Amino acid sequence: MEFTTFKKTGILILSSALFGLTGCGNDGSTSGEDSGSNQKAEETETTDVEEKDYPSTVTIGTASQGGAYYLIGGGLGNLLEENLDVSSNVEATGGPIHNLQLLNSGDSQLGMVTTGPLAEAYSGEGDWLEEQFDGIRVAFPMYYTPFHWWSREETDATSLQDLQDQRVGVGPSGGTSGTYAPMIHEILGLNTDDVQAGIGDLASQMLDRQLDYIGFAGGLPTPSVTEIEAQADINIFGIEGEDRDKVMEEMDYFDTYTISSDTYESLEEDIESIAMYNFGVVNEEASEEFVYDLVKAYHENIDQMISTHSALGEAEDLEAILKNQQYPMHPGAIRYYEENDIDLPEEVYPE
Repeated sequence: MEFTTFKKTGILILSSALFGLTGCGNDGSTSGEDSGSNQKAEETETTDVEEKDYPSTVTIGTASQGGAYYLIGGGLGNLLEENLDVSSNVEATGGPIHNLQLLNSGDSQLGMVTTGPLAEAYSGEGDWLEEQFDGIRVAFPMYYTPFHWWSREETDATSLQDLQDQRVGVGPSGGTSGTYAPMIHEILGLNTDDVQAGIGDLASQMLDRQLDYIGFAGGLPTPSVTEIEAQADINIFGIEGEDRDKVMEEMDYFDTYTISSDTYESLEEDIESIAMYNFGVVNEEASEEFVYDLVKAYHENIDQMISTHSALGEAEDLEAILKNQQYPMHPGAIRYYEENDIDLPEEVYPE
């Protein structure tokens, strides 16, 4: 499968033994009445998963204010209220890792995550984990989150190597950039002093000349970058060549990504970088009917969601769910995509 903005570099293969077990729908099937020969999951004995009732209100885990997650969370809240009569609490969080923790503890019912933390949750190998999170289920596709860095123009910094020994804002603790930008800096031996804070706070610090460099991962365009470049001259750059190869060898859940020159006023040409994909996720215990209705409303009102953030244009085609080739999906989501003739890979069916 080819996409215009990235080159697929491989699929992280996880053992099916890492996937949590979940029950099927009320009729013992995850594929609806017309699944026929398309049924991928053989009937197996399952563990007891207590399905929650259809909710009247949900908490949505997003990220720091000023980022794409927070804007999209507001859009999801409106979507739920208008189409499902479900109220929501859109919670500003530390980002994907924090969202996974909130889902795992039951303190939220819907969250947004990138593939890096999701892979670590299932493998149980992340430094942030006290236990394996194998009860997370993918519900719907979102968009790619590319990494990019920017500096005040007077610093003359135009590449990652120019960040050597510098103080760099990296986003909030628990967020994608706040977690993985420092890892990228360490892999490249940059010896940076990484500052973890919300992107809105970091943008204010840059405009106040308290911070000269920021690295961030978010849906494009990142609102805070647009805000900064409207008030200051900045250089925007990504990662490519040997630096990119070295990082992707260490973290194989990244894909290559090209940031188009029309993304920001400050860009004169396309820049090369890396990216993780984003998914909307729920807990395995979420009501099957609720998740089905959520996914259905999401896709049937995708234009409304795109209006909250243009990055969601990447989810306009239902086949965007096929960006997920290995993480288990919720039965409610599976039922919706099967009903719409999406041929899901066997690996996404929870046993």
